[in-house]
Amino acid sequence: MEQEMKYIYTVYKHASFSKAASALFMTQPALSLAVQRVEAKVGMPLFDRTCKPLKLTAAGELYIRKYVEIENLENELEQQINDLSTLQAGTLRIGGSHYINSYVLPPVLAAFAREYPKVRLELTEAGSSDLLQMLYDHDIDITFNCTEKPNDSFRRAPCFIDMILLAVPADFPVNRRLADCAFTSDDILEKKHQLFGTPGVSMAEFADTPFILLTPGNNLYSRSSRFFEEAGVTPDIRLQVSQLVTAWHLSCAGMGAAFISDFLVTSRTDKVLFYKISSPGTIRVFDIAMSGRHYVSNAMKAFEELFREWYGMNIPDREPER
Repeated sequence: MEQEMKYIYTVYKHASFSKAASALFMTQPALSLAVQRVEAKVGMPLFDRTCKPLKLTAAGELYIRKYVEIENLENELEQQINDLSTLQAGTLRIGGSHYINSYVLPPVLAAFAREYPKVRLELTEAGSSDLLQMLYDHDIDITFNCTEKPNDSFRRAPCFIDMILLAVPADFPVNRRLADCAFTSDDILEKKHQLFGTPGVSMAEFADTPFILLTPGNNLYSRSSRFFEEAGVTPDIRLQVSQLVTAWHLSCAGMGAAFISDFLVTSRTDKVLFYKISSPGTIRVFDIAMSGRHYVSNAMKAFEELFREWYGMNIPDREPER
C-alpha cells in the first residue's frame, strides 16, 4: 500500500506517467498497471488522462491530500524521536535559490555542520515560488523568502537583509554622466553603499541603457518593474534570464545593466560600476520560513537560531497573516 501511494504521488508531482516512471526507475507499463490496480480498489480514476499535463480527478485530489497527511505524520514522528537524541541524529532539509545557496547559506551551513555533525543536511535548489510549494507539501523543512506582505500560513522570522544595486558595464556611456554617483567594487566591499546619505539615482537616468532583467515570477522582476514605473521609464530589455547570478555574470561580460544583490559582490572587479537606486524597494528583508502546520524539530530551531545570529537578525518572529 505504501509503495502504491508513492507511485501515485510521483505521477502527481511530475504530471506524467513517463516522467514519473523515470524518476522511480521503473518502466511506464509497470507504473500504469500499479496505478490502475489502485484505481480499481478505489472504484474510480485518480487521474484525468484526457488532460496534458495530467490532472487529478476529485478522487485523486482526496487521495493525494491523505497521502501528504500520512507523510507529514511520519516525518513528525521521526523528528520527535530524533529530538530525544539531542541533535545526535536526524535530517534537516533546506531549500534555496541558486543565489541563496551559493552566496548566503555556505558559512551558516558550514557552522551548523561543525556544531551538529550527526544531523544530515539536504540542500535543494529551485525558484522561490517552487520552494514555497515544496514547503507547503512538506518536501523541505526550511526555505527563504522576501515577499513584502506575506499572506500564508508559514512560520516566518526575518533572517537577513540585502540591498539591490544596479550593476552597469564600465564602458557604458551613462557612467561618464553619473560619475559622482557611481560606486566601485571596492566601495561595495567596504559597504560604503550602506552609509546614510550616500546618493541614490533615479531609473530615469538609464532610459537609454540596455538591461538584463529576470523573468516574471522572480521577486526581483517585480521590484525592478516598480523601479521603472516609479521613474516613468520603459526599459530597453536586451535579455531576460531566470537566475540572479546569471544576470550578474552577463553584466560583468558587458551585455547590459542588471539589478543585483550586494551579496554577489565578493571580489574586486573593474568590469562594472554600481548605483544605488532611489526607491525603498531596494532593501529586501528575507524571512526564514517553516511550515506553520507541522512540528518544528530541534534541528530546525538550532539552524534558525544560528542563521539569525550569523547575520545579526535577532528580530521577533512574524505571525502569519490570516
